[in-house]
Amino acid sequence: MVKKAIYPGTFDPVTYGHLDIIKRAANIFDEVIVVIAHSEDKNPLFTPAERMRMVKEAIGDIDNVEVDDWKGLIVDYLNRVDARIIIRGLRMISDFEYEFQMALTNRKLNPQVETIYMMPHESYCYLSSKLIKEAASLGADISKFVPEKIAQVLKEKLKRHK
Repeated sequence: MVKKAIYPGTFDPVTYGHLDIIKRAANIFDEVIVVIAHSEDKNPLFTPAERMRMVKEAIGDIDNVEVDDWKGLIVDYLNRVDARIIIRGLRMISDFEYEFQMALTNRKLNPQVETIYMMPHESYCYLSSKLIKEAASLGADISKFVPEKIAQVLKEKLKRHK
């Protein structure tokens, strides 16, 4: 049986913290699907298609990782791709309450769903896409937080978005 996991998130933009979790998950599971959530309520800067392109470029050629997008319940996506494992990143203790509620809700919607939490490397545990967008909008060098190509795309998008 193939061990397939999904890693859902907004990835607006993808950070080194996200990439750390993706690479480590790829070493644990036979197949990992990074699922770009549409998440209109989070008011993302990038479209789902732009975020998919950025993640695909950032992960390079990891053989057992693919990228997809989904608008709807993640448990419905799991059923669609015949998976039962959700990977979620925990950066700080403040993430835990929300993630715990989400995991319990998903389990109630589909009792076969398991959520696995992974912590990014400690050098990335404070990163958030929101923080990076804010820093970039104020002119900060964000190349320590995201791949160079993502930093360039973010800067260009912010220039056009003003």
